[in-house]
Amino acid sequence: MSTDVTAKSPAPAPPGKSGPAAGGGLLRLVLDGMRRNMRQYGMLIALGLIVVFFEVRTGGDLLLPRNVSNLVLQNSYILILAIGMMLVIIAGHIDLSVGSLTAFVGAFAAVLTVSHHVAWPVAVVLCLLMGAVAGSVQGLLIAYAGIPSFIVTLAGMLLFRGLTEILLQGQTLGPFPGGLQKIGNGFLPAVGPNTNYHNITLLLGLVMVTAVVLQEVRDRRRQREFSLDVVPVQFFALKLAIIVAAIAWLTLLLASYNGAPIVLIILGVLVAGYGYVMRNAVFGRHIYAIGGNLPAAKLSGVKDKRITFQVFLNMGVLAALAGIVVAARLNAASPKAGVSYELEAIASSFIGGASMSGGVGTVLGAIIGGLVLGVLNNGMNLLSVGTDWQQVIKGLALLAAVGFDVWNKRKSGS
Repeated sequence: MSTDVTAKSPAPAPPGKSGPAAGGGLLRLVLDGMRRNMRQYGMLIALGLIVVFFEVRTGGDLLLPRNVSNLVLQNSYILILAIGMMLVIIAGHIDLSVGSLTAFVGAFAAVLTVSHHVAWPVAVVLCLLMGAVAGSVQGLLIAYAGIPSFIVTLAGMLLFRGLTEILLQGQTLGPFPGGLQKIGNGFLPAVGPNTNYHNITLLLGLVMVTAVVLQEVRDRRRQREFSLDVVPVQFFALKLAIIVAAIAWLTLLLASYNGAPIVLIILGVLVAGYGYVMRNAVFGRHIYAIGGNLPAAKLSGVKDKRITFQVFLNMGVLAALAGIVVAARLNAASPKAGVSYELEAIASSFIGGASMSGGVGTVLGAIIGGLVLGVLNNGMNLLSVGTDWQQVIKGLALLAAVGFDVWNKRKSGS
């Protein structure tokens, strides 16, 4: 081997060789991958840190199987709203009416099933249609009449809140039929041999792990086919290992209690479906296009008015679904239901990576943002933190998330 190496740059460690250079190279790859994908993984890391903090401060109560199950049930309707709100924000709009629409649909469901004894499956379909009508009316006014979404949905917030009071006549109406209650409070049935775990939940966890790994590998292969930047293979393997470990841990927690809540299955279907649409479907790409650069999208032939209309119609349907879930969980419709839900959904979207200017965000990010707020709420309740300080802390969390987004865009631009 030549000894004249002082004037040459040190060669990188060959693959498969051990030593400080190889270890340092792997660490640099991981850190570089995290820096380049900080928008995507920043809030996920923050969620993990928040979970660890409250797990330590509550003496392990946060991650008890019963509390994890309750955490899913308590935040399910906010997560449903956050999915629709993320699409609205990506398209460059806002929807302030979803909380009131949620309450109105819950009241409509109560009137149908309790007052008029309509079969609950029929009532669910009618409620979803009611949400579609409400969303389509707002979408028509925004997309085709040219009225700003802030004004239209602000009017919708007042309108639906008033209609809720009229339907319920200022009183709480319930209880709901048992089948409808299970949507908000029920669990999957237990079948199979006694294994001290919920067998169906274990099977669903295995299916979910397989699906996520295949999807991640498929996405990475597609990115390489189109010559797009991909994260280093070491970072990709680390990411997959963390995802698999998180899904397995959550599956075991739920399977050791009552199993997976029914609403969690609904959420899983929504996340998978909307995630696929936003990643692969023309409709999803057009939403990103009109939110990122509306003039360019128009020149490219994107039907921006039709897309905007469909986004708000979709938001109406998801708000109706959230209304059914929250009413089923409370087992009654209340005139005060849905208060501040729109703010929770908007905050979840921005904490999950949405941009104020539109064109940026993911469905998974909305779920992560909603979970951040949910864990904050649950952890502070376990620590007996007053509601006044809870509002302060959640406000600071939202401000920090938006500030991080601004800082990240400035750094990327520079």
